[in-house]
Amino acid sequence: MSVPHGPLQGVKVVSCSTAQAGTVPWMLMADLGADVIKIESPQGGDPSRRMTVLPGMGSTFFEANNRGVKSVTLNLKSDEGRAILRKLVAKADIFGQNFRPGAAEKNGFGWEELREVNPKLVYVSISGYGPDGPHAHLPGTDSMAQALGGIAEAYSMPGQKMRTGVVSVADETCAILAFGGALAALTHARTTGVGQKIDLSLLGGQIRLMGWTLQTAMWRDRNPVTGQARVTGTRERPGISASFDDRDGKPLVFQITGPEDWKDAMTSLGFHEQLEKAGFADLGVIIDNDPKRLELLATLDALFATGTREDWVARLRSADIVSAPINTLLEASNDPDVMANGYVTEVDYPKLGRKLKVHGTPWKFSETPARPGIAPELGEHNDAVLGELGFGAAELADLRARKII
Repeated sequence: MSVPHGPLQGVKVVSCSTAQAGTVPWMLMADLGADVIKIESPQGGDPSRRMTVLPGMGSTFFEANNRGVKSVTLNLKSDEGRAILRKLVAKADIFGQNFRPGAAEKNGFGWEELREVNPKLVYVSISGYGPDGPHAHLPGTDSMAQALGGIAEAYSMPGQKMRTGVVSVADETCAILAFGGALAALTHARTTGVGQKIDLSLLGGQIRLMGWTLQTAMWRDRNPVTGQARVTGTRERPGISASFDDRDGKPLVFQITGPEDWKDAMTSLGFHEQLEKAGFADLGVIIDNDPKRLELLATLDALFATGTREDWVARLRSADIVSAPINTLLEASNDPDVMANGYVTEVDYPKLGRKLKVHGTPWKFSETPARPGIAPELGEHNDAVLGELGFGAAELADLRARKII
């Protein structure tokens, strides 16, 4: 008996999306068994096919964001191309696009047009700033959303310039929210027979990612204290998450909440007696006290610099204190817990004659496991997908000759 591939078998998606936030939601669905058709231009396809192309391996950008989907080329500037799109949408559950607000409507595949074709359709629209507001018409990117959404401050150091990061957290956050929102709307559509449009943006996703820290800042009406330590809580029940370097410059982090954890953590490290003498037996003394906070961090910097990261982390974990090495991206990809859970895996690429390391899946389904695929060649599925719509070999050849597909 074959094992079912993913819990989304039977879900059909049509996507007119490029870049990252607009493609990752449907790639995740493809991992989980959905039938995802990616619409691309016959002239070159998704521009991200040409981004970060490594010799002998292809585009890391396109592969990471489009694996497992089907590629169908359509000239959506032509009446015939748009007519074929509508035929595909008529059989779909979900449609996704990430054009600037108004562009899809201008080109004949906006929500109002497609809901006429399929009243149960879940229509997902992703933009940079959101559908409203003074900058809704502008293009958006990950760095723009990071800049506006506050995450630069989250990792800033006092006295240094704030900067956006190399990992596309705004794109990925928006994509994951789109994934969940689409499935929520699909549940409603299957229950009621009524589809709907969902608007998401890179900026909106980034604001959500700021979580309770943003709410605390709003309630206190001041920005958080940044740097090597995140100090939380109150004088009576303080918390801290802080990073330190060991004697070899290797960084680690530990996090505690409450006075009892503070004593257990410092005792396990052998620091408690020295800290008590320095007036830090109670962590609460650093709450809303910048000089005390800086003095404590300097003291801990010196203490952690006397040993190895491996030993410090082991001691803290043995005392049931949350602690971990601070990994680089390559270290993270080889972390024993990452590997053991399949968060990074290997996929066979027949065209390349080799296996390559890729993202695994963040989910473990007991009955319908996910299965990572590989990204399609441009127009690879034209004949199969359009054949299911009733197009014969001669018609497909004609459409190809006239550059409709």
